[in-house]
Amino acid sequence: QNSHENGGSRSALHSVHTVEEPSRSESAHINTTQHQPTEIPATMPDASALEEFGLEVEHENHALVTNSGSSASTKTNNHQFASFSNRKQPTPSKEQRSLLASTNVKYRKLRINAAQRPGVLKWSFLVIIIAAIIVFFNIEQEEMIDESITPEDTEAKPDLNKFHLLRPKTKAHENVAPIVVDDTKEEEDRANNNEESLEQTQPAEDNEDNDIDNHETEEKSEGIATEEATEVEDTVTDETLEQTAPDGLFTLDRLKATREAAKNLVSMLEQYYNGVEQSKNMMLESWLVPWNFDQQTNDTDKIAMKDKIVDTMARALVTNDQKEFIIGTIGSSVAAGHDNCNYDSYERQMERTFGPVWEAAGMKLTCQNAGEGGGCGDDFANQVFCIQQNVSPKIDIAHYTWTYFEAGQPAHDMAVKMRESLARWAQMLPHQPPVHVYNTGAMRLDQMEHDLAEHMSEFGYNAFYMRSGFNYGGYDYAADEANGIDHFGWGYVGDGYHNVTRYGENESNPLRKESLGVVMRNWHPGPLAFQFVSDTFSYIYSQAMIKALDLIESDLKNGIDPAEKWAASKRKTLLKSSLPPPKFCDELYCVVDEAPTCINFEKPTYGWWGARVEDPDDSLNPHRGEVQNWEIWNVDEPLFRGVSKQDQTFFEDRDDKEICRHLDACGGISATSKDSGSVVFRLPKQE
Repeated sequence: QNSHENGGSRSALHSVHTVEEPSRSESAHINTTQHQPTEIPATMPDASALEEFGLEVEHENHALVTNSGSSASTKTNNHQFASFSNRKQPTPSKEQRSLLASTNVKYRKLRINAAQRPGVLKWSFLVIIIAAIIVFFNIEQEEMIDESITPEDTEAKPDLNKFHLLRPKTKAHENVAPIVVDDTKEEEDRANNNEESLEQTQPAEDNEDNDIDNHETEEKSEGIATEEATEVEDTVTDETLEQTAPDGLFTLDRLKATREAAKNLVSMLEQYYNGVEQSKNMMLESWLVPWNFDQQTNDTDKIAMKDKIVDTMARALVTNDQKEFIIGTIGSSVAAGHDNCNYDSYERQMERTFGPVWEAAGMKLTCQNAGEGGGCGDDFANQVFCIQQNVSPKIDIAHYTWTYFEAGQPAHDMAVKMRESLARWAQMLPHQPPVHVYNTGAMRLDQMEHDLAEHMSEFGYNAFYMRSGFNYGGYDYAADEANGIDHFGWGYVGDGYHNVTRYGENESNPLRKESLGVVMRNWHPGPLAFQFVSDTFSYIYSQAMIKALDLIESDLKNGIDPAEKWAASKRKTLLKSSLPPPKFCDELYCVVDEAPTCINFEKPTYGWWGARVEDPDDSLNPHRGEVQNWEIWNVDEPLFRGVSKQDQTFFEDRDDKEICRHLDACGGISATSKDSGSVVFRLPKQE
């Protein structure tokens, strides 16, 4: 089932017996009793009669005082109390006569004769003059207060829990970050992203605040990150930026440090792969849609993909409450790094290569490796549904490496459908990660894959081909093959460009150094091939980060808080209607407003479960009291399972041998005997 989380509400059980409770409106009854009129003792006048008698006397008294009997008024009163007109009026008591006498006195005391009027007018005039003087005095006092207020009195106060009298309060539900643009700029609120509701949480089509999402024309794309617009170093000095830039958490100093780290990494890789041109050929051209971070292009697909990855970097950098940039990989044993130490997998290498750039930004790079061996019986057809459990729902980029299981036309066609589904589901996650496919082989003239890359380019989907990257570097592999040398044969050392990984260059142990130079262990890549994969991703992501930093610096230069534009909370929520119609995938499953969830007992998982096993004693368990003894299990794998013998020999007596342990392990839930009873699952909301 294509199941979905229920946003915090209590999920339904697999089998639920419900009892409809009466509502409060049904169970609550209002008991009403008719109050009978109380019998009046004969010694006391009827209350209604007393009221009528008093009103009639008061009416007559009023007529005498005003000297103008009103027939209309008399008619009105006669009509209003018509129900009492046929009653014989009782003689008023002494207390009633006293009450009426006091009423008559009231009107006499309020009368003002002609002799008293001049004095009253004089006193009234005097009161008006005194009031005018008081008002005039208060106005002068307010003007004196306004003149005494200094600019500091109107500036934002550092204690955000207190508010100056003259400053508007910030909204209580917002997370406020202090920023000062200039001497008159007040502190501004910066909205905080809730996740954790993981709230959703923004259509890209109407994103007027985010220029890099708009890639319809070259003119608009050039307005995003053109050299003229973003090379602010040439026109604005650091001193000017420091004077005008908001002092948010992503400061100018941090921006400089991050840019320097990213540029240093790009420069190092370009030197390592023999120059800029060869580096671009190997690492940018080896994708279904080649990457282009220059401005000289009219290719809307390239512009769209660049915009998406730049947007991803910018939002992560300036979102103050995001301390981790997560790349999540789902895939087979290639992703797991089998036949190598886990330390040598491309994910671990990328953390060491690209991680320092994020450290300069005050963040941490985490590469979640959810790769698993084929022995568990899984493949792309079921694992793409587990994107929210196998890796974190908060991933910033998703990697897919199930390509070994796509061999054959039926499997290939199904895989393209599943990839499109994954790319669409990813946009329903909080950070809307682009999906990047890692294929160990060479690019083919596959129309379906090219069509999919173009169709989903706006959302960053693309596929990298490792063997094509090696080929595009210019090395003549055909000549070596003619001489019996196969650089991609099992266990061969050296890829034609290098003979060992960078971190293996100073390795003193010859056995370990040789292992670190292997290109392909068998069908699994070795450390040297994994290094190239890591370098490719790091090279592209660093270039995207530099472009993002240019955009952020442009905002800082103009005194704009980058978080107001780039923070994750400003990302538009995407609905199924926000995405283009599916090209290959089944609409029943891929056109949804929420990414699917699953329950996966295999290891590792980094995210949320969809369904879960219900507690046998839970009050909502419909089978509470019955036997429910199914057991969750995982295979206890040995330390060096899936590690080459070369590395096992090197590490088995070392204290750091745990770096070789792979994370994946098969698992499930089973009944151990016929007496284990049943198992109950709590299911999420279904769409």
